Amino acid sequence: MKLIVGLGNPGPRYHLTRHNVGFDVINAFADRHYFPPCRTRFDGLVTDHSIDGEKVILLAPQTFMNASGRSVRQCLDFFQIDRSDVLVVLDDMNLESARQRLRASGSAGGQKGLADIIRHLGGQDFARLRIGIGRPPGRMDASSYVLQRFTDDERTEIDVTIQEAVAGLELWIREGLDAAMNAMTQPPATGH
Repeated sequence: MKLIVGLGNPGPRYHLTRHNVGFDVINAFADRHYFPPCRTRFDGLVTDHSIDGEKVILLAPQTFMNASGRSVRQCLDFFQIDRSDVLVVLDDMNLESARQRLRASGSAGGQKGLADIIRHLGGQDFARLRIGIGRPPGRMDASSYVLQRFTDDERTEIDVTIQEAVAGLELWIREGLDAAMNAMTQPPATGH
């Protein structure tokens, strides 16, 4: 059994903002694999489906980003899922826009939603897929920046990254974290 958590903020005001790219990824994953409609449970929206014989649970905490840990802890406890079977998808201002980085563990790196999950789970030893949203321009406040929608050009680029992330999640489910990390860190192919 695998748990994929997408981070974001609930409600139409935050739909498609930079901070909600975690929601965007799990929504695209759910669409690709025909997950049933979400139910409200564990202070979040949850759905599950079998992929190649593996039960996969998708969770979108509805507690607002900075309090995501409570939702994740409830889901983990209910299904008795080990942290090694959890992958959290989140935005990262420290990564160039549309870049992604999959890691087995690590610190929150300033991401408050991830910090709250680490606190509630009592450790950092769970996978995380960071989707780069870039830094705020000039002296713009970081909290204002993450709550903005992507520009049209950025949206086109981030939509490609979301599909790449979905493929990475599929690989994680089928072949494990090492295979997914290796595939997602390969340099782009050249046309020579």
